[in-house]
Amino acid sequence: MTAASKTFAPAPERRVFGNRTLNMRSIQVVGFDMDYTLVHYDVHAWEARAYAYAQQRLAREGLPVDRLAFAPEQFARGLVLDLELGNTVKANRFGYVTQAAHGTRMLAHEAKRRAYAQVWVDLSEPRWVFLNTLFSLSEACLYAQLVDLLDAGELDPTNDYRELYALVGRGMDAAHLEGELKAEIVATPERFVELDPDLPRALLDLRQAGKRLFLATNSDWRYTAPMMHYVLDRYLPDGTDWRSLFDLVVVQARKPGFFDSDRPFAAVGHDGATAPHVGPMQRDAVYAGGNSKAVQQHFGVAGGEILYVGDHAYADVHVSSRIQRWRTMLVLRELEHEIRDEQAFAPEQAQLVEWMEQKQALDHEQATLRLALLRLEHGGALPAGVPGTAAELQERLRALWPRLEELDRRIAPLAAAAGRLGHAAWGPLMRAGRDKSRLAREIEGFADVYSSRVSNLLHLTPFGYLQAARGSLPHDSE
Repeated sequence: MTAASKTFAPAPERRVFGNRTLNMRSIQVVGFDMDYTLVHYDVHAWEARAYAYAQQRLAREGLPVDRLAFAPEQFARGLVLDLELGNTVKANRFGYVTQAAHGTRMLAHEAKRRAYAQVWVDLSEPRWVFLNTLFSLSEACLYAQLVDLLDAGELDPTNDYRELYALVGRGMDAAHLEGELKAEIVATPERFVELDPDLPRALLDLRQAGKRLFLATNSDWRYTAPMMHYVLDRYLPDGTDWRSLFDLVVVQARKPGFFDSDRPFAAVGHDGATAPHVGPMQRDAVYAGGNSKAVQQHFGVAGGEILYVGDHAYADVHVSSRIQRWRTMLVLRELEHEIRDEQAFAPEQAQLVEWMEQKQALDHEQATLRLALLRLEHGGALPAGVPGTAAELQERLRALWPRLEELDRRIAPLAAAAGRLGHAAWGPLMRAGRDKSRLAREIEGFADVYSSRVSNLLHLTPFGYLQAARGSLPHDSE
């Protein structure tokens, strides 16, 4: 990077990262999700209230959940619920389980190996539930706690782990859909929302550069309007409001169905009431329901000229990319904390890499010496570059053990610390051990770009050309 380019480079945690090359000059339309995308919530505050509402509903159904408490630090986006065993697991990109918890208790390596030695996570199977978004944290916590109650004999034994998830799902759906939670947030948004003063400027830049913007959210109009007002209007020029930024607003979109259906739109009035919509869509109007094909037709562009930005790895990114071939951006707010952790850990990481390389070299030397002894035993020729008698080879082999043990002693605490970056229990969001995580595979497959927040588009600019990094392969030289 040249000195001039460094002048304009954002902090590492505020970059936009590319899986595929993205030329912003070719993007004509930019669409946005709202919750955890344009409106970012204090995760602990929001999810604690969602948990509390679901807990109250389960208590009304007679479940002994009064003593339970939300524990947000126990779970993370990108984990997978195993409804057959009542476990939460982290899988690598190939679906092999690298970590697991039963209920709220992390499983030791041997217990995890017994459960998953011949099982891999296939998200197309109903056994597995992928935690796609930050909204999943309260759901995962309550589910794990119910698993503990069932195992302790405090729940109806006719329930199984799959039925427990159905109970939690009904409670969570009620919390999100019945209105009490959202009414509480609208009444006191300062308790729940983290404002981003850079966000309106990023949207204005896109708009003033000729991009057309639209909003497509699953929330209803009575919730969407006050939340968008709260996060945007205070920062906009006098005489304008958030509606002036968007050519089209779609509420109650019911994603992911929005991307794979032909549902009609309903027109939404100022009071939130809906009426059947007939005819072409109108600029500056608000609609409910509908479908993505009609939105694309309304703007008169090809799918590759639309960039859709959302936080849900499946409902926002996977289906819009796979079905409509829209360009996509995934918002991962946790990335900021994780990248800062990695930056601070960089000296230790460099030391860890050096010691791991030394260990790999000693392991190879040990294996080669064992092979040499094996060949001598059977009258074969020694491997190239390995001279000596059997006694000399044995002595060299014995001398390696203390060196390997010393390296293992040094490596262990650093490897453990690296495994706690981002999340103390589950580790980095997009890594599972030394491999990429299952979430990383989803992001690579369907998110053209990803970033920690929408306002990072300020640094990409409406004219930016983001080139994907050259993919690495095991045989690439260091």
